[in-house]
Amino acid sequence: MTTGLLLITHDNVGQALLETASSILGMCPMVLETISVSHNCCPDDVIEKARAAARRLHQGGGILVLTDLYGSTPSNVANRLDCNRPIKVIAGLNLPMLVRVLNYPTLTLDELVYKAVSGGQEGIFFCEPDSCDD
Repeated sequence: MTTGLLLITHDNVGQALLETASSILGMCPMVLETISVSHNCCPDDVIEKARAAARRLHQGGGILVLTDLYGSTPSNVANRLDCNRPIKVIAGLNLPMLVRVLNYPTLTLDELVYKAVSGGQEGIFFCEPDSCDD
């Protein structure tokens, strides 16, 4: 059983992150789809599009949905996916999170949730600038 991956983000954020992550890894090892949500979209239309994507992605292992901004339209759409399938939603998508998930395509849905959250959190650093000698 394989876990499907669905990215629901503002505009083309998800597609850009996916292209970058795939370039870093040299491939995209998971079954996935991206849905771009524009600022003037009809949320009901996006929900139907997301439900259709969830049906296509369901391979028996559930679906992990990654969205960019909690409380926004993409996140609200993701949280309304009641497709009678195991679905987990994580908001706050960033590149370290996506790369971490794509590195573990055979994990279970619950294991992928842990990897996604830890990858997103552990991929954030405050970088002190090196001293500059003029």
